[in-house]
Amino acid sequence: MIEIRNLEENEYEFLLDMLYESIHIPENKPTREALLNLPHIRKYHENWGREGDQVLIAIDEENQKVGAVWYRLFEENNQGYGYVDQNTPELGIAVVENGRGKGIGTLLMNKIMQLAMAEGYNSISLSVDPDNNDAVHIYNKLGFQEYGISGTSITMVYRGSKH
Repeated sequence: MIEIRNLEENEYEFLLDMLYESIHIPENKPTREALLNLPHIRKYHENWGREGDQVLIAIDEENQKVGAVWYRLFEENNQGYGYVDQNTPELGIAVVENGRGKGIGTLLMNKIMQLAMAEGYNSISLSVDPDNNDAVHIYNKLGFQEYGISGTSITMVYRGSKH
């Protein structure tokens, strides 16, 4: 049984681990420290805990952290790769390698989408490498639709029901 809960303050390093994992670089991936400190990546975690930041983590039966999903709001003058507008949080997700293929990612996605809608957002976006076929397939299945291209990534958006 997988438990989904909020990230605790002392678990911030796990969020950074998962952010690093979420960046799809199949070959010659830089170290965690080098990659997460690049300006276009640092914006995803710098000053974490500001208004609009949310993170959920998955815990397995052995009380191990096995995945995380998070979102953050960006602005027109400081866009993320999956930027749609300043009222659409951009999400990221990662599952530890030995936890993949077990439905943990789908569970996390469903929970964060419910949370975003409960917090009053009408949409949520993400950025995905088009070569990451498994992820693209899951996002399509969850109701995300292609929105545009940013660099080498596809921006996808999920639009919840209007209240």
